[in-house]
Amino acid sequence: MPIRPFHGVPLDAATAIVRAEQVALLAEPARLRLMSVLASDPDGTNTAPRLASELGFSVSDVSDHLAQLSAAGLIRTRPGATATEYALSAEAWVRFGRLLAGKPTHEALPSPDVPAINDLPPAMRRTADRLASRHQAHFSRETVEKYLAESYELLNLHAKPTKHLPSLASQFAGDRLDALATVYGFDVTGTPEVLFVCVRNSGRSQLAAGILRQLAGDRVTVRTAGSRPASSIDDSIIDALDEIGVALVSEFPKPLTDEVVQAADVVITMGCGDACPVYPGRRYLDWPIDDPFGKPAPEVRAVRDDIQRRVEALMETLGLETPTPS
Repeated sequence: MPIRPFHGVPLDAATAIVRAEQVALLAEPARLRLMSVLASDPDGTNTAPRLASELGFSVSDVSDHLAQLSAAGLIRTRPGATATEYALSAEAWVRFGRLLAGKPTHEALPSPDVPAINDLPPAMRRTADRLASRHQAHFSRETVEKYLAESYELLNLHAKPTKHLPSLASQFAGDRLDALATVYGFDVTGTPEVLFVCVRNSGRSQLAAGILRQLAGDRVTVRTAGSRPASSIDDSIIDALDEIGVALVSEFPKPLTDEVVQAADVVITMGCGDACPVYPGRRYLDWPIDDPFGKPAPEVRAVRDDIQRRVEALMETLGLETPTPS
């Protein structure tokens, strides 16, 4: 199997011009600070006077900066109660969110005590060879083995799959290493990364991920996790997605880990409270959606349809067109 390189495709001429204009605007410290304030308090009452007071600038200077950033597609306006409020655009979060970040507001998620690679099943040791080859340009053999052993233990402790544990742990470790490559800047495709988090990672987050993958294809990288993952995806969820032509081929519940949060541009939580660590430079959304677990089919379909509407709206904010039904 060939090693998958961590690269994207060259920018076309038109996109390069737009991106260069955006970068030029952010090269000015005052505008960079202004964007950083919007990133640090995305739900705040960010009017021009409030931003001017926060930064110690004049209102006229802030208004001028805001107009230029808006024209470049980096910020958007939202009508406030008494004045216009400003927020980062979805494109700004995806392209420049990490540039605007300060220190993390949470410690990294704790890791379990992990077994030595030689104490794992033989299939896992063979996976270590494959993953080490795939990631040899970026990660040491020791790092690959650590993530593989840790992934095995995390699934064994928290998700407790009833079968195929070595195979699932191998897939889980590979996905985590891909996320780590994004965190370290090795994967520079520029593709937006979306993480869906719910409690059991067997219902709402799987519905949302399946629908987004179906609609967006390879234009978005989609991951899921659970604060208290189940052992398998609920049959009712599989049936509800089958009805709309979405197949969950190789998905399974998995615990929330630090690197998948850091890799995400957009983190969407559904009923998992404050279990998800918060990192500056990411866009966080909370979707208040009922848990479909144990509900009759009509109620599961209603949850699915609610999630599909939200996913389509999310795609619009990311600048992605929803495919027209054939």
